[in-house]
Amino acid sequence: MRPAHALIDLSALRHNYRLAKSLTGCRALAVVKANAYGHGAVECAAALGEEADGFAVSAIEEALVLRAAGHRQPIVLLEGWFEPAELELICQHDLWPVIHHHGQVADLRVANLRQPLNAWLKLDSGMHRTGFSVAEYPQVWRELQASGKVASLTKITHFARADEPETGRTEQQLETFMQATAGLEGPCSLSNSAGVLAWPSAYGDWVRPGIMLYGSSPFGFAQEQAAQLRPVMQLDSRVIAVHDIAAGEPIGYGSRFVTQRPSRIGVVAMGYADGYPRHAPDGTPVLVDGQRTCISGRVSMDMLTVDLTDLPASGLGSHVRLWGEGLDAGEVAQCAGTISYQLFCNLNRVPRHYRG
Repeated sequence: MRPAHALIDLSALRHNYRLAKSLTGCRALAVVKANAYGHGAVECAAALGEEADGFAVSAIEEALVLRAAGHRQPIVLLEGWFEPAELELICQHDLWPVIHHHGQVADLRVANLRQPLNAWLKLDSGMHRTGFSVAEYPQVWRELQASGKVASLTKITHFARADEPETGRTEQQLETFMQATAGLEGPCSLSNSAGVLAWPSAYGDWVRPGIMLYGSSPFGFAQEQAAQLRPVMQLDSRVIAVHDIAAGEPIGYGSRFVTQRPSRIGVVAMGYADGYPRHAPDGTPVLVDGQRTCISGRVSMDMLTVDLTDLPASGLGSHVRLWGEGLDAGEVAQCAGTISYQLFCNLNRVPRHYRG
């Protein structure tokens, strides 16, 4: 078989979840939306097992996969529901929806529910994506509490710049949240991964570790707590061809890279159809047999090319690591002008193998 594959280290996943718990002392929702950021939601949820306090997904179809796999913990629907008909399934499977707009409140007013919902009510504290405004939030909260349609209400908001501590924006959002929810009883949830790692004042009752579960830092700088994370995904392949190229020769589509010296160029079974970023520039790091080198030439659908000139012991069949242990996905993402979240979520075609 083609040698490109992703190795998912489930023991590292558990380590990262336990780190979130140990830092905060709170209940933690393992965020497994988008197929666990490309790592495999069913497998990751199974690895966490009963240790997980709950899970968070984007929508009901992701939640039903976890219920079918036997997970009975709370599952929060971060986008709530999209059609009123979903409320029957939400009740049937005891899912916890986030309510974030007036249309959902209107759906609840007329719904004939088999039992009240454990709902989360979203405040727009400054990200301006989803959630109720500061002015309307207390009124909506009281309406839902009086409706008989909710068994519990958890207050939730989301930070826009918790990964940029120097901006002051998170402090502003925290202050907004405290003002909007003053006097409203019940648990709250504020912190994503960056909040877990850097904002002890924002832990609340539930935290929502996402990217940190998969061993990638949300920060663009070294951070003490993030340094304790362990990478979960190793994206690997092998060299499938080697060519000796004279100086001054172009390599790959568009002739973007031209050799500046006589070069040994390795061809790797990995391309943008696998999810590797097509826009990764020349110089993006890779490891060949554990030694650092770089991409030389444009990434194509099934292959990319790397410089082996200074690695004389490497050649046909050599092991190639695109990211993972020894090569931080965040560094690769930064070179490609993106973030590790996108690298993981875009992973396609390559088989996933699991250990631990």
